[in-house]
Amino acid sequence: MRTIRFGIIGGGLMGREFASAAARWCHLPQMDVRPELVALCDRNPAVYPWYQTHFATMTQVTDDYRQLLANRAVEAVYVAVPHNLHQEIYCAAVEAGKHLMGEKPFGIDKPANDAIMACIRRHPQVFVRCSSELPFHPAVQRIGRLIDSGELGTIIEVETGFLHSSDLDPNKPVNWKRMIEFNGEYGVLGDLGMHACHVPFRAGWRPRNVRAVLSDIVKERPDGKGGRVPCGTWDNATLLCETEDPATGETFPWTLKTFRIAPGEKNTWYVRILGTKTSVRFSTKNPKRLEVLRYDGGEQIWGQIDTGMDTAYPSITGGIFEFGFSDAVQQMWAGFLYELHHGRPPTRFAGCVTPEEAALSHRLFTAALESHRTSATVPI
Repeated sequence: MRTIRFGIIGGGLMGREFASAAARWCHLPQMDVRPELVALCDRNPAVYPWYQTHFATMTQVTDDYRQLLANRAVEAVYVAVPHNLHQEIYCAAVEAGKHLMGEKPFGIDKPANDAIMACIRRHPQVFVRCSSELPFHPAVQRIGRLIDSGELGTIIEVETGFLHSSDLDPNKPVNWKRMIEFNGEYGVLGDLGMHACHVPFRAGWRPRNVRAVLSDIVKERPDGKGGRVPCGTWDNATLLCETEDPATGETFPWTLKTFRIAPGEKNTWYVRILGTKTSVRFSTKNPKRLEVLRYDGGEQIWGQIDTGMDTAYPSITGGIFEFGFSDAVQQMWAGFLYELHHGRPPTRFAGCVTPEEAALSHRLFTAALESHRTSATVPI
């Protein structure tokens, strides 16, 4: 069993999710590589006790990421910080020779992403991936296998999205994701967009152009100090892309939605693909259910499959049981470590988002901003 010693830079919500996934690594009996947490960096000392209590292997705690990157015991890092810090810290990690899992969008804007990509190219020995866990749901892994097998036929239309209602309350205090200087001009696309792009990009489908409509719904929020401040980022985004399938040379419409204000949606990720032979749809509203329509000239009937725990990386959990968000996080990390150790994922859709896919998302989101500004379709 190979052990990869990790440092976490940014110990908040997703840092704790990674730490919890590492603590439960015995859930994955076939893995021959595992993470070990040895260092933490966060500017908020209030997060330290949770890590120090639960991870005896964590020997370094600091508020300076440079000190963590100088730690020779650290082989890899997970960086979960505001978007304005991506370029600085991601490049520093790569230049320090640390394998990197970074949060999306991999830079606050396209110039920042371009700088990150140039740094990665200068250090090809460093393994780098972008975080996106929801396509590790068993139903989506099965969709990936259907795509790879060609069973869908010619693609007619694709819809993907990530919808939640966390900003529905106009009296919710502002945070960094609603401040353009920290989150970036992409707004909700920078926060949620990679999740909606993951499956189409991994399938090899490439958007040729985009027409985007971006919505600024709640224009100011409480500042937590008794006043109100402007919200400078987009709340919702709807993109329509003319998209090419390189396998056939045909194009199809792809509609992508990312909403922070979606009444009735707690936290819903979905994918719908219509094909001439087989169509599929999945939503995290029903995490076990994969819906499939196979067309052979007869009746068109949507069937339902309960997918259970048919995971990309086998788990000790019985196959009849439900899969959840924490499982998706652990599966994503299994994908990162498996590919780091073995050089390639076991299947195409069992791998994490690549830097090249993150860079493609920046080209798409930058074009989407221009499209909204000009009310025009913009090539990518």
